[in-house]
Amino acid sequence: MKKILVTGGLGFIGSHICVSLIEQNYSICIIDSLINSEEDNLLSIKKICNLSNNFPKDRITFFKGDIKDKRFLMNIFEKAVDEQKPIEAVIHLAGLKSVNESIEEPLTYWETNVVGTINLLEAMQNYNCKNIVFSSSATIYKPILNELVTENSDLGPISPYGTTKLTIEKILEDLSKSQQNDLKIINLRYFNPVGAHFSGLLGENPKGRPNNLFPILLKVASGEYEKLSIFGADWPTRDGTCIRDYIHVMDLAEAHISALNFILNSSSIFINLNIGTGNGKSVLEVVETFKKVNKCQFEYSYVSRRNGDIPYLVADNRLALSTLHWRPQRNLNDMCIDAWRWKIRSKSKFT
Repeated sequence: MKKILVTGGLGFIGSHICVSLIEQNYSICIIDSLINSEEDNLLSIKKICNLSNNFPKDRITFFKGDIKDKRFLMNIFEKAVDEQKPIEAVIHLAGLKSVNESIEEPLTYWETNVVGTINLLEAMQNYNCKNIVFSSSATIYKPILNELVTENSDLGPISPYGTTKLTIEKILEDLSKSQQNDLKIINLRYFNPVGAHFSGLLGENPKGRPNNLFPILLKVASGEYEKLSIFGADWPTRDGTCIRDYIHVMDLAEAHISALNFILNSSSIFINLNIGTGNGKSVLEVVETFKKVNKCQFEYSYVSRRNGDIPYLVADNRLALSTLHWRPQRNLNDMCIDAWRWKIRSKSKFT
């Protein structure tokens, strides 16, 4: 049973990936600082996978800590070697991810995302771990109106967050070209992950005031917020609101399993892959779909544009489809229904 390290493994995307890893019979080691996640997600992962109290201890382990702490990372790799169950691959998701916050606090983003990743790569190098799937982002692309972006489209992030993601990709590319050329690296460029696990046990619950559409939408629909603010009604799109490529978080998780299996069964490789549906939906279309499929009503209004936003960002995902033999299975209706199911269930726990 191969041991996989998942950094940021209790976050929104990470927790869903951990479920898929366990279901595919991997042993997982989770690192998370809990800055923007909850340790309760570990219990939810175990519930979903029906893991009892007497399941093998090395099947899933959790270490609370920060990737900025190099010694912490080294100790985890060393412990795995001492137990004769070395970490064979890393799925690297840990990092800060708010476009708006990165504009306000760029140094924090550079320190956490870039310096933290360098620490992780040094630990991997010291303990001969050659495989990494990196959580990159579509924010690295230069905005192109009404055109799908391919992996060869122009790069030009407009936020510090996007710049840190691109910088990490460049570091990984340099490593792939170094004398240690037996590394196997896949950068998965996420578009807009949303939704929740169909069980309702895992979903997106950022700490503090959320920045992304779906967490805000859920809070408005549940009555926690009075109304939804849509940032701009005059974008050059079909209805004046921004268009994005929303992908169900479980489709994204399954893409990671396919990527992991791909590199574990390949020789040295470096590849960038867009992970999206190839189908753009406007903010207004998402809102109306959510209201329709979940039979709920709430108010929304238009406000001024937000720093760091672009009008259109949709994936050309053909390279991922052909490389990974993976395909998104869930549509926008599923994303809205699953997200709302999670919200209703999580809200009922505290009322």
